[in-house]
Amino acid sequence: MTILVFGKSGQVATELQRQAEVTAMGRDTADLTDPEACAKAILASDATVVINAAAYTAVDNAEDEPDLANVINGDAPGAMARACAEKGIPFIHISTDYVFDGGGTRPWNVDDEVAPLGAYGASKLRGEEAVRAAGGTFVILRTSWVFSAHGGNFVKTMLRLGAERDRLTIVADQIGGPTAAADIAASCLTIARALQEDASLSGTYHFSGAPDVSWADFAREIFRQSGLTPEVVDIPSSDFPTKAVRPANSRLDCSSLLAAFDIHRPDWRKSLTDVLNDLKGISR
Repeated sequence: MTILVFGKSGQVATELQRQAEVTAMGRDTADLTDPEACAKAILASDATVVINAAAYTAVDNAEDEPDLANVINGDAPGAMARACAEKGIPFIHISTDYVFDGGGTRPWNVDDEVAPLGAYGASKLRGEEAVRAAGGTFVILRTSWVFSAHGGNFVKTMLRLGAERDRLTIVADQIGGPTAAADIAASCLTIARALQEDASLSGTYHFSGAPDVSWADFAREIFRQSGLTPEVVDIPSSDFPTKAVRPANSRLDCSSLLAAFDIHRPDWRKSLTDVLNDLKGISR
């Protein structure tokens, strides 16, 4: 299996490079603002599988830059998927729970109605639709609340703030499954191997860590494991306004992924331990 990865320094792309021999393409070799260049890179490669781990992820900025978000998150994955279809190779694309409106309390099924709340979610939905329309072998893997020792994420922010402050107010009415980038990368590799054997597994799947939790309780576990002791005060989302509206319900039903690929929801608390140990190694 020869894997081409779009993305080089992002959280999942970094973990893919740590877990497997891949060719990772960053902005210098594959600019997602030029979708056709991405397609040409695939066609010129010897890849037998392509994983798109690159995206426009600045959720609030997307409200001011919807056209740019649409090109990177929508048009580029579509061009990649069409190139993969032309070559007859599988394409794996990472998407998000932001394609849903975040209503209710039950976990979202893969075939539930989509209704993004903002420009970021709309751009990711545009990418999903383009990948499906390409007609090749594919998996769209929706995930949520990604964290790792790399890049910017909630865990690293909490570690910084927890060391600086005695009291933190954190949103408690948004619920989801924190998901380690390392676990996403491992799942992508499992899916890639399976798709090479059975193209009928193509489709949209969900993957997130368990158990589901609020941001506030996620923070409490980060502090418990790291030994930091700030007081965590629960607040509603209305007390922490952002330019882009966040989904209140980011729970994902991952049962179809288990049935198709035997991939279980990982315990994010164990993955958090690994990330904290990773950060200790990086800081040495």
